[in-house]
Amino acid sequence: MSDLKHPRKKIEDAIAAGNLHELLMISGMLHGHFCPFSALGVKGGVRAMKDLRANSTGMEEVIAIIETNNCFSDGVQITTGCSFGNNALIFRDYGKTAFTLAHRTGDGIRIAVKTDKVMEERSPEATALFEKVVTRRSGTDAERKKLNELWTEFSFHLLNIPDEKVFDVRGVKIDVPAYARIFSSVKCSVCSENIMEPRARMKDGKPICLACSDYEYYQLAGDGISVIGR
Repeated sequence: MSDLKHPRKKIEDAIAAGNLHELLMISGMLHGHFCPFSALGVKGGVRAMKDLRANSTGMEEVIAIIETNNCFSDGVQITTGCSFGNNALIFRDYGKTAFTLAHRTGDGIRIAVKTDKVMEERSPEATALFEKVVTRRSGTDAERKKLNELWTEFSFHLLNIPDEKVFDVRGVKIDVPAYARIFSSVKCSVCSENIMEPRARMKDGKPICLACSDYEYYQLAGDGISVIGR
């Protein structure tokens, strides 16, 4: 059980005991459901933490470099304690289901998922339902419920598969970035919201945020990119 001094104690105890089932249950609280790649994120995160004999208090003692923004990343964040909020998670958009966990010395472990080997384990029914419900965003309520049941069963099944069947694991040496800098805030002269100082722009001698400036910023919209502000 976690406490005020050790909020990750439940997670650390589960890692030490190799209790992947418990960790996937915890991961589901963040991810919202159980699915194969969040399970692999949990499994990979535990492997990396054990291999490196690492602990995390969210103070950048260890750094995780994640190469995808899919479900895998949530399992990695839960088990490693590296998140966007504590500046210990670095996102490199390589489109690979892989991550590196490293000490501040630069000594680390890179774990990549053997996707073809993983997917051959799933049932044809789950594959067909995933294509319909998730990829095509169609399907009935009954089909969505059935997929969730199959995905949950498959997720917990993956936890028992030997690491060497689902992962490529290798030791690495990386250049660890400096600790995150702490910046002052300034107030936007247009919307009056606070902005991290280096993100502010100047207009007529006054600070202005990107959203209120002439700077174009974007958000992903399907397969394309749409301008949402200038």
